[in-house]
Amino acid sequence: MDILLTNDDGIDGTGLRALYDALSELGDVLVVAPAEDQSATGRALSRTVTVEERDIGYALTGTPADCVVAGLEAIGPYPDLVVAGCNKGANLGAYVLGRSGTVSAAVEAAFFGVPAIAASLYVPVGSQPLGSVEVEQPDYDNAVRATTYLVEHALGAGVFETAEYLNVNAPMPDGDPAPMAITRPSHGHAMDAVREENGRITLKDRIWDQMRSGDVDEPEGTDRWAVLEGEVSVSPLTAPHT
Repeated sequence: MDILLTNDDGIDGTGLRALYDALSELGDVLVVAPAEDQSATGRALSRTVTVEERDIGYALTGTPADCVVAGLEAIGPYPDLVVAGCNKGANLGAYVLGRSGTVSAAVEAAFFGVPAIAASLYVPVGSQPLGSVEVEQPDYDNAVRATTYLVEHALGAGVFETAEYLNVNAPMPDGDPAPMAITRPSHGHAMDAVREENGRITLKDRIWDQMRSGDVDEPEGTDRWAVLEGEVSVSPLTAPHT
């Protein structure tokens, strides 16, 4: 199997290395990833990017969507599957799908007709900002285990005859391996904008405050509900997000 692996945290991301090591046991993995962090860039595209060869693969001065286009059309070989991740931080809910660089890489692949998996790790951060929380490679075990299983079995099982990409979100390890659940994206949305006296406007996603406290009123079967229950959420979707 030929696998194109990318992410939005950047080519030096711990989650990308965790997936690279695991997926290399299943096939030939080509890494084409952003040279720097490109989180929350969505499907933004660049007209021109530069490429630099690294030990693990190729680093592009562009977005995750750039990496997929360049990997498919200019670097090659053409893969059987595109995998994006593993992202530090969950990508849960319908409203997040268009913002996420991780998910957008999978969507870009879907428009090319290539099956794809976006993988993300839910990090319970408490009152800390996500960027200040250290996440080590073993913390990605549930995400890597689920993604590897799906890479190994989903193509042959006919999953991609209906779905075009899978959005996978996993909790951090807590004892036994987390089970997988088929889910749908939550439709909860809680964005605030506060105008301050200094002329700045602060945008805040209050969903993450709810996730920190576990006080998320989501129905069973949604991605947020599954992750808070300690399950790996797998949402089979079509491009863009249905």
